[in-house]
Amino acid sequence: MTAQNITEPGNRIDTVDHVRLRDGVNHANIPALLLCLVQMTGHKTWLESPYAPRRGRGLDDNDSGGLADDLQREIRDAAYSAIVAWLNGCPLALARPTNKQLAEMLSVSMSEVVPDEYGDVVAASLRLDPPAPPPAKSDKPLKAIIIGGGISGICAAMELRNLGIGYQLFEKNSEFGGTWFENHYPGCGVDTPNLTYTFANRPSDWTRYFPGQPEIEKYLLDTAREKGLYDNVTFNVKVQRAEWNAATNQWKVTIAAEDGTESEYIADIVISAVGILNMPQIPVIEGIESFTGQVLHTSNWPDDIDLAGKRVAVIGNGASAMQVVPAIADQVGAMTIFARSKQWAAPFPQFKKPVPEGVRYLMETFPLYRGWVEQRLSWTFNDRVHGTLFRDPDWPEPKRAVNAINDGHREYFTRYVQEELGDRQDLLPLVLPDYPPFAKRMLLDNGWYRTLRKPHVQLIPERLAKVHGSTLSSGSGQQVEADIIILATGYQASNVLGSYDVIGREGRVLREFWEGDNASAYLGTLVPGFPNFFILLGPNVGAGHGGSMIRNIESQAHYAMRIIEMLIAEGATSVEVREDVYNDYVSRLDAAHEKLVWTHPGTENWYRNSRGRVVAITPWRNDSFWRMTRKADPDELTFSDARVGEDIEQTA
Repeated sequence: MTAQNITEPGNRIDTVDHVRLRDGVNHANIPALLLCLVQMTGHKTWLESPYAPRRGRGLDDNDSGGLADDLQREIRDAAYSAIVAWLNGCPLALARPTNKQLAEMLSVSMSEVVPDEYGDVVAASLRLDPPAPPPAKSDKPLKAIIIGGGISGICAAMELRNLGIGYQLFEKNSEFGGTWFENHYPGCGVDTPNLTYTFANRPSDWTRYFPGQPEIEKYLLDTAREKGLYDNVTFNVKVQRAEWNAATNQWKVTIAAEDGTESEYIADIVISAVGILNMPQIPVIEGIESFTGQVLHTSNWPDDIDLAGKRVAVIGNGASAMQVVPAIADQVGAMTIFARSKQWAAPFPQFKKPVPEGVRYLMETFPLYRGWVEQRLSWTFNDRVHGTLFRDPDWPEPKRAVNAINDGHREYFTRYVQEELGDRQDLLPLVLPDYPPFAKRMLLDNGWYRTLRKPHVQLIPERLAKVHGSTLSSGSGQQVEADIIILATGYQASNVLGSYDVIGREGRVLREFWEGDNASAYLGTLVPGFPNFFILLGPNVGAGHGGSMIRNIESQAHYAMRIIEMLIAEGATSVEVREDVYNDYVSRLDAAHEKLVWTHPGTENWYRNSRGRVVAITPWRNDSFWRMTRKADPDELTFSDARVGEDIEQTA
């Protein structure tokens, strides 16, 4: 699938399969169809009584809109007729609602208040405005190096190609894909909806609402192939070091091949796209080297592993454990889960749910529908909950919740867990968290609680303290026998850019500047003293309140390209963020985090470093971060030119 204009009429009615199209409309999401009808007909009555949708429950898509069958039929019939008219060349009656109207339309569709400023994001995502003119080309061809070939690296490569800037991408694996190439354990998949986990410039015909790892990996490889990225990539090499040369205002990047041979490359620009989920967290467990069976981390899953009838121990109960445990439970002979902490998990009605073939055809044939479905999903899974996560200093029971709404979430999720456990309520004290919901990333229930009820599955709510041969001992001394140990222990999320050395201006070492695990970056992208160096999916970019990392990565890449355009326009050879701008941003960032649930006293999560500071996620709403990265402010930057050895006056 290639990106289509979302508003211009089709003029291709002769190529349409009306049976498939009608089937798609019959199975389409009613609230999204209503939004399309408003634009197709110009009649806002489609979002008024009796058609206005009722509010859905939880994370459900609310496909019926809570409306009676006769109203649904009326809406589907009207939508089908209007879509056919559009395909016949009839333009949208309301092709460009104002941004405020877009937010109001989404509000009615969701049956809740969506802030007016959210209309900016909706308009951009639906591509309702003409694209910006192409940027000016540099008189001096620039060369860039991209480190990493996962989602961030692919995004950076596509953006650089659009700017006409030559690049070389270095990837440590044998293929593109990053974490989706490395992680292929059973049950591996995404916990954000398909349309939000898709590059904005390359829609996909997803088969599931929440794709599994094989489909995501295929999408990424197909994207790299379609965009010509294989022409500029070197696989199976590791970047060892990147060092700034002030005499030339260029970077020298040292890479090592698999045989240890090192090579050096020179570039004007370096984009670090290694992400934060690339260095496995391996716990220190006494005696694990004596284990008589197999030890593996979920990020290094062997395809030939035989689990049939084996005694399997799983360490951890985070996102990867919640996926792999239900996926393999029925294969193993016995399963023991060592989980020293507890997790909140939300109902997941779309788990493994396929997208109906007709709906897939509707999305391809009528992209406005796909666009509005994405906006609804983005609000539900991204920013809907953000306003409920602020710590109320007057809330009387801070141990269980941070405010009244958060306490309501606790009650809702608690009831869900109780229902899932059924006749095994004895497990409730072992799984029900004693901290507020969303203090850690909310997980989606892939059948975790139902799996814990199985007679051959045992949950030990402690750490694995010691291994001796095939015997595993918990912290309190409880012992079990195992043939295989699966480490579902996540990644070193706070060790940002820990896989290689970065030396900036005047010998500034990034690892030392960050004091080890205390990383920060302006808009997650820029660090003072490191000119022409851009970090994608850097510190404080992921969304703890939910949402697709792809959108924030795309926002960062957009911001980086605007700075590179400015560099070209200024005739400069280097650019970096001012140190005072950086320090002010970090102060505002930390202050914002202190108001939110994930800094709740006594709570541990992977967002925070060894000193308790949040380094992995953003405190901002997704639309706020999008707005921050639309333009680059020259007053926040310092430009220089190695040819004259002086700064170009561009700072305030």
